Amino acid sequence: MIARVQSYALTGLDGVAVTVETDVSKGLPSYEIVGLPDAAVKESKERVKSAVKNSALEFPLHKITVNLAPAYVKKEGSSFDLPVAISLLKANGVLQAETEDTVFLGELALNGDLRPITGVLPALISARDKGYKKFVVPYDNRKEAGFIHGVSTYAAKNLKEVVNHLSGLAPLTAVETTPFENAKNTEKRAYDLSFVKGQAMAKRALEVAVAGGHNILFVGPPGSGKTLLARAIPSILPDMRFDEALEITKIHSIAGTLGEEGIVTTRPFRSPHHTATTVSLCGGGNKTVHPGEISLAHGGVLFLDELPEYKRSSLEAMRQPLEDGVITVSRASGTITFPASFMLCASMNPCPCGNYGSSKRRCTCRPNDIRKYHARVSGPLLDRIDIQVEVDGVEYDDLVSTAEEESSALVKKRADVARNIQRQRFEGSKITSNAEMGEKETRKYCKLNAECEEILREAYERLRLSARARSRILKVARTIADLELCEEILPEHLYEAISYRSYSGKEDELE
Repeated sequence: MIARVQSYALTGLDGVAVTVETDVSKGLPSYEIVGLPDAAVKESKERVKSAVKNSALEFPLHKITVNLAPAYVKKEGSSFDLPVAISLLKANGVLQAETEDTVFLGELALNGDLRPITGVLPALISARDKGYKKFVVPYDNRKEAGFIHGVSTYAAKNLKEVVNHLSGLAPLTAVETTPFENAKNTEKRAYDLSFVKGQAMAKRALEVAVAGGHNILFVGPPGSGKTLLARAIPSILPDMRFDEALEITKIHSIAGTLGEEGIVTTRPFRSPHHTATTVSLCGGGNKTVHPGEISLAHGGVLFLDELPEYKRSSLEAMRQPLEDGVITVSRASGTITFPASFMLCASMNPCPCGNYGSSKRRCTCRPNDIRKYHARVSGPLLDRIDIQVEVDGVEYDDLVSTAEEESSALVKKRADVARNIQRQRFEGSKITSNAEMGEKETRKYCKLNAECEEILREAYERLRLSARARSRILKVARTIADLELCEEILPEHLYEAISYRSYSGKEDELE
């Protein structure tokens, strides 16, 4: 007898329907799984066999053939344990229920318990979009599945519960849908801009960067507050919308980094160590292609502390996602495209000793050593960083001052107003911030009058800027104008935007 049960596989963030076909026929006892399974799927034979027996259900002592169709799609992971077990019980006549309209996902323990799996959210969303309305998942995945609207999801603790549910003996209650507003994290941030003493220019630059989603680089001596400024970014980032949260959760669900809430409630802040490999940053793997740090930072911030210490190949690999907002990872096992639209925040010292250009400490580096240090970060990468700010050490009087610094809450209010202006401006398109504007949008929304055009021309020639740098200056100026609630870009907006590009080519002063 042949039985069919529906499940889903993942290719990147997209789900692919998989039909689990099981044939139980007369012959010598055997058990084979075909349909391009990986090692984890092949090992499911023993898990399914023990789970069925330990659930007080009959396991057939016949020739068993399980086919995972379509055969050209590679099946990976342990999520096929449950659908294989259900199809086997149907083929053996133990289970008589109709299951064609239900999608099953779950890993089985030897005693029949259902263990949580990764990738539930993207799999269920893909299945829902294909018309499926009923799902059975492990109990520990219930919170994640509860954010998918318009479907009935049943969370079971073990195989026996699933069988009783399908048979009508003990129907499970559908998981209650959770409104995203109820899941929003209200936890107080550990870092706040009020903790940063002095550094008024750096704080202003950070506000502009967040308001427009621009990449930012802090350059300054050790102890000047670069890392503290970066750590405070999450406290002024705009709140996530539900559609953004779902997209970000898809990535973290596949990576297995979801928390107990079942959905990502705050924008990601990823800070990989400078020893991170190119694969860990960009994504990949020997067999299964997994998202890297730049995809895990999608919708949030990627912080690279001590930028020149990262491998040159790793930094250069980020040039394409910084421009396109996606990254395509090609491996022998396949080609996967992951979203990678993030705000890059980087910090670095101005020289090996860290004191070049400081007004408080003497630099002990030779000019050639400084040039080599600067050369670790390529010009094309620097060109993609919209805002480049030099920070100096903090005065002692500023450190011990009891005057209250502006809090993140106040800065966030201004940044949110600017973001709302941009959201209305780009309504109906996929663009959400000024930094994401293409050439068409830049020409439309960043028009300059004759005076501003002359200012930008002079800066372009004096600073020897590239066409990309000119475009990014215009986008930053547009953000500054939004913060000032101005429809038109004024000369003061343009001057401030240009001042944020002064670091590039700083090594020319060493001549």
